[in-house]
Amino acid sequence: MEHREDSSSNRINAQLTKKARRTMGHNVQVAVATLNQWAMDFQGNLERILLSINIAAANGATYRTGPELEVSGYSCEDHFHEPDTYLHCWEALVEIVQAPVAQGMLIDVGMPVQHRNVAYNCRVAFYNGRIVLIRPKMIMCDDGNYRETRWFSPWTKERQTEDYQLPRFVALALGQDVVPIGDAVIATLDTCLGYEICEELWNPRSKHIDMSLAGVEIIVNGSGSYMQLRKAHITTDLIRNASYKAGGAYLFSNLRGCDGQRVYFNGCSAVALNGAIIARGRQFALSEVDVTVASFDLQDIRAYRGALRSRSSLAASAPTYPRIQLQLELASSDRDHPGTPASSPLGEWVYHRPEEEIALGPACWLWDYLRRSGQGGFFLPLSGGVDSSSTAIIVYSMCRLVVDAIEQGDRQVRDDCRKILAEPEYVPTSASELCGKLLFTCYMGTENSSRETRARAATLAGQIGSSHLDIGIDGAVSALLGIFQLATGMRPRFRAAGGCPRQNLALQNIQARTRMVLSYLFAQLMLWVRQRPGGLLVLGSANVDEALRGYMTKYDCSSADVNPIGGISKVDLRRFLAYAQIEYGLPVVTEIVAAPPTAELEPLVDGAIAQTDEEDMGLTYQELSEFGRLRKQAFCGPFSMFCKLAAAAVADGNRDPKDVADRVKHFFRCYAINRHKMTVLTPSYHAESYSPDDNRFDHRPFLYRANWTWQFRAIDAELELLAKHQARTEEDRVRDGAAQHQHNSNAGGNANDALFFSGGVGTGGGSGIGMSSTVSAHQLVRQSSGLYLAGVDGVGGEGTVGQLTVGLTKSHSSGGYSRMHSSVLGKIKDRTGVPV
Repeated sequence: MEHREDSSSNRINAQLTKKARRTMGHNVQVAVATLNQWAMDFQGNLERILLSINIAAANGATYRTGPELEVSGYSCEDHFHEPDTYLHCWEALVEIVQAPVAQGMLIDVGMPVQHRNVAYNCRVAFYNGRIVLIRPKMIMCDDGNYRETRWFSPWTKERQTEDYQLPRFVALALGQDVVPIGDAVIATLDTCLGYEICEELWNPRSKHIDMSLAGVEIIVNGSGSYMQLRKAHITTDLIRNASYKAGGAYLFSNLRGCDGQRVYFNGCSAVALNGAIIARGRQFALSEVDVTVASFDLQDIRAYRGALRSRSSLAASAPTYPRIQLQLELASSDRDHPGTPASSPLGEWVYHRPEEEIALGPACWLWDYLRRSGQGGFFLPLSGGVDSSSTAIIVYSMCRLVVDAIEQGDRQVRDDCRKILAEPEYVPTSASELCGKLLFTCYMGTENSSRETRARAATLAGQIGSSHLDIGIDGAVSALLGIFQLATGMRPRFRAAGGCPRQNLALQNIQARTRMVLSYLFAQLMLWVRQRPGGLLVLGSANVDEALRGYMTKYDCSSADVNPIGGISKVDLRRFLAYAQIEYGLPVVTEIVAAPPTAELEPLVDGAIAQTDEEDMGLTYQELSEFGRLRKQAFCGPFSMFCKLAAAAVADGNRDPKDVADRVKHFFRCYAINRHKMTVLTPSYHAESYSPDDNRFDHRPFLYRANWTWQFRAIDAELELLAKHQARTEEDRVRDGAAQHQHNSNAGGNANDALFFSGGVGTGGGSGIGMSSTVSAHQLVRQSSGLYLAGVDGVGGEGTVGQLTVGLTKSHSSGGYSRMHSSVLGKIKDRTGVPV
């Protein structure tokens, strides 16, 4: 009888399975969330996570994933050493798991977890009130602004799990004591899902390869990837290529916005299927929660993989992963949802141009900073030059984004705007109207200021709508100099009046520092004048090239609360202004871009500017960009930078290597003497890959031997070898005649190039300092120049890759190169006592 009951039960189960097989669908509806989280804001982060789950459920998704460390916020940094951070994450997780909206859907969130006294960066997956898997990150990221191994350890036990004992209050709340933690995948009734977290996608041994060979059909990546200029395509390419090579669906979810640090998380959450992007979120936006939904057919994955015969051969012998079994179908039933179509490929994605990225990224970052700081707007010293004008226009761009978001019905942006302005019923009618309430600009003129810059500042303020003041600060400067004269009996004079370089610099710096003091005075009191509560954030406007060179006065207007352009080059700022002129309708920008950059700190001559930035620096802004990229991206010290630049200069025949050596030495002298200024650099929006920000991105000493004795001696020795080689080359040309000369020209000048690398004379002999091959070094400089300077004035037309000729163009100053070392002390602000 007992046996007969078992047989009957088996027959019933078989019939049910057959019926389920007939009704089971193949289309999976998934949701990837883009969240603007805030480090340590557990309440706000919880609300945004729940909202994303609600949106996913409303769109019929059976699976939702989100960004990296979304519960705590990514940039908690040393708060990850605090037990409270882990406690509050578990408290928030319990609320999410038990939320009614989270039932009936497979969900995972990112949060830190401590297991056996080791901290891990994890994905925590749960379904119907029960945690099913904790998957720790296996490859940490320590590049650029990332320092993950300072707080977390990688999970090193491949394809292994352990029991994680849940905190007691979590166990009591969920009725569950333990959960698997480790390198495992989740198997549902109809598919299999696995994780790789952020850096694991970028790593050469990406986890999605092994998982796909083990039969995982859906790869999920929660990420915290930040924005850099010209980098948006990289993530999309990696996602697309991962799904193309391995087959399957790839779900990428990223943070977006400023969560309390210098970076702006990049958004661009996406879903890829078999090498095609089928859904993608926005890169820049003010909304706190975006959910990207996509649908795909599981049979398409199986057909695609089955046709890849080499992949199938590898998969047949691939090691397996521990599988967490779930009684869940991710695919909707054909009977229940007959009209759910699979998402179609999006086609070619159009990326923002660099000037658009500058217009949008810093603007979104500023909005996050402003609304979360509790301040009432911005104060900006507006000089009428490229840098301060760019900062002002970025704020104007922010106002445009705010107005657009409110018009589109974003209540969060509307409420934040009202809170900032302390006007409960306010609704902006235009960007210029809002700019007049949020941005206060001030031209702080002296007797050294020109009429032209004063007029440009006033005109720009009128065109964007900022509240503008025009004040003179000569009285404050004179009062400070009077104190010095009273104490010492001496009064410094400008160089034009017979003063020495130290006097000249001191008189320039006191003007600059007075502007900083007045900026903070006005920032604290202008809203009091307007009978509004709160204060203003002071905006800085020093670009990345000036920071690299140290061309700024310590504690002048470069010292501010935040700097939206501190990670952007002068070359890119000019492009941005040209874009803004047309896009935003700002005619005065033409005059701003055309004017030579000047600090206007030295006396005018016949009412005209006698001082320009490039003359003061002894380098052009294009040269600074090139040197900066070689220093940071190519990891060049003085000697290797000279070798790379000189090789290209000789091959082009457009520059004497001695000039190259002089300019490289001058750059490194100035860099060494002024590096200390990076320790107090205003927090800046991170945009450029060669930023010298000392806080975390560019860790180097701030006290150097400024004459670089050993390194400069190596450059001089290489110059001697070059001179000898050039002399021999000239003799050979005279002796061999025109035919041999023509042969050498057709050969591409390889003998000249080879001097700077192994072999010295390109024949394997000689005493040259060995480096990599000639061609690769020359191409490195060429590629670096072309990549970043496409379409620059005089360097390539629209849509072309411009060649900078390694950046060694003549300065705008009338003195040219011969003046570079005429007075190093007179060109380096603040550190006038350092021998060079």
